[in-house]
Amino acid sequence: MQELQHVPVALERCIALLAPVIEGVPHPVVIDATLGMGGHTKALLLRFPNLKIIGFDRDKSAIEVATQTLHEVIDRVVIVHAVYDEISQVLERLDISSVDGILFDLGVSSMQLDTAERGFAYSQEAPLDMRMDQSTGMSAHDVLMSYSFKDLTRVIRNYGEEKFASKIADNIIKAREAGTLKSTKDLAEIVKASIPAPARRTGGNPAKRTFQALRIEVNQELEVLKRAMPQALSAIRVGGRVVVMAYQSLEDKIVKSAFADVTKSGTPLGLPMDLPNSAAKYSLVIRGSEAASDEEIVINPRAQSMRLRAIERLAA
Repeated sequence: MQELQHVPVALERCIALLAPVIEGVPHPVVIDATLGMGGHTKALLLRFPNLKIIGFDRDKSAIEVATQTLHEVIDRVVIVHAVYDEISQVLERLDISSVDGILFDLGVSSMQLDTAERGFAYSQEAPLDMRMDQSTGMSAHDVLMSYSFKDLTRVIRNYGEEKFASKIADNIIKAREAGTLKSTKDLAEIVKASIPAPARRTGGNPAKRTFQALRIEVNQELEVLKRAMPQALSAIRVGGRVVVMAYQSLEDKIVKSAFADVTKSGTPLGLPMDLPNSAAKYSLVIRGSEAASDEEIVINPRAQSMRLRAIERLAA
């Protein structure tokens, strides 16, 4: 495997947000729901010698890399090949009733982007795969070859927020019928040809939105996240925290909505105090969301679109 460079996003901020639920706890347990190459997990374990982490990842290649990264602290990590909407089942299997904190670093990982043959990057020639777990499920090629015009348009428009979705879908179908859609380069060229020249001059590479849409569809990322958020909120103990980093607006809206739902008081507006059993059981640690600092973006350009949110459980 090629050597991969990895700079964990918002590392010190995530540590600061989780520190209050780790320090002073005899045997703290944190879930890293998106283990990736193990950067956040390693930093947390080195910072807190009594901490144990349960690391989730659906990508077996990432697990191999993380296992090597974490070799010096591997005795304090349980690595699970699972998607993060399986938090409840995994904790039940491990006979753990609650955890102190959960960290999500959503989206595609650095390793997946940097490994050309995975097919996530529109700038490199590669097979049309895009599966985070290459052992199961439909690939991007399967989607592109089997979806109808209507479904391709829906995916590209809804998940890529692409206003030229119908034109791109039409050209994808023409290319597959002509046998000229075989690689990421082919797809990027189809997208480029489908978008008028004036619109291509702004917003970066024109293929970015379509590749994002296909990746989300292939991995069912938004549906998985919708299922995962309630499980994460239920899994933390009173005083525990969930910290989430999202990199595009569709993910962030799901997290924002899930947090908003559980931080609302059930008491009617206008009353001076909460009615019995009506107070919110969770509180936002960050009002709204935080972005990466300018300094971090210079060091790690992938942090540019990151939005960070955090929530704490107040009551059972």
